[in-house]
Amino acid sequence: MTVLDGLWRRPPRVPARMPEGAAVLEARGVSVSLGGTPVLREVDLTVRAGEVLAVVGPNGAGKSTLLGVLAGDHAPEQGSVTVDGEPMYSWSATEMALRRGVLLQRVDVSFPFTVTQIVRMGRAPWAGTPAEDWDDEVIAGALAETDVEAFADRVYTSLSGGERARAALARVLAQEPAALLLDEPTASLDIGHQERILGLARQRAARGDAVLVVLHDLGLAAAYADAVAVLSAGRVVAAGPPVEVLTAERLSEVYQYPIEVLRHPRTGAVLVVPRRGGSGTANLPGPGPTGTTVASIT
Repeated sequence: MTVLDGLWRRPPRVPARMPEGAAVLEARGVSVSLGGTPVLREVDLTVRAGEVLAVVGPNGAGKSTLLGVLAGDHAPEQGSVTVDGEPMYSWSATEMALRRGVLLQRVDVSFPFTVTQIVRMGRAPWAGTPAEDWDDEVIAGALAETDVEAFADRVYTSLSGGERARAALARVLAQEPAALLLDEPTASLDIGHQERILGLARQRAARGDAVLVVLHDLGLAAAYADAVAVLSAGRVVAAGPPVEVLTAERLSEVYQYPIEVLRHPRTGAVLVVPRRGGSGTANLPGPGPTGTTVASIT
């Protein structure tokens, strides 16, 4: 019997709750090329339980490819990815679905499923486990969290782009994985739903989940992430707390555009804005309060 046969035949191993700060997903020395072009170059990254990690960087930096590698959708040419401390290939497909849920930038559906049916698909990995008894409760909670209850019975393909994005996120939340991998979850949302969705990411981290979110909005990354990784040309050029990583000098160099990093005059929260007129890039004052909501101009 092959290793693959064993993965398919054994009952799925349900993940245990990881202690805060433990590595749930980890990439070490990961390199990937697409069409002969290097996209990721020796990337090291750790997604930890109880934390929101924001991955930022300009277009073409490799953010979505990195998310795909951590999700198991792209095999690295070099390096390794571990899940719960074990090689990714040692887990069956169901076991991986219990450990990581993925929200892609675009979710296409070919059949006329309702929103509730789409969200219910997220519960498939839990079939045959005691958690299956909670399916209806979990689905109802995911619909409420993402503010899609009002159109739960509508056909998914009839929804607007923002409504589809929230319904797709509800499916991932209903999956209840140990790690959430979210690729641009706020891209098609209005400002209120952007704040709500990233607030949900924070709530999931607070209960012990690991959350990786790819963002273009640097202000949202500063406001909601515990840690930020900046990608540039396929490399992680900086990783750590937002106040240390999101500096005017670094961001201006990475984005090849003058960027200012300021402090909110009342709360002290970090603000990241493009420079529009005036002279000189503002210096970053000393640390201010954390955990505050940040408004950004992008």
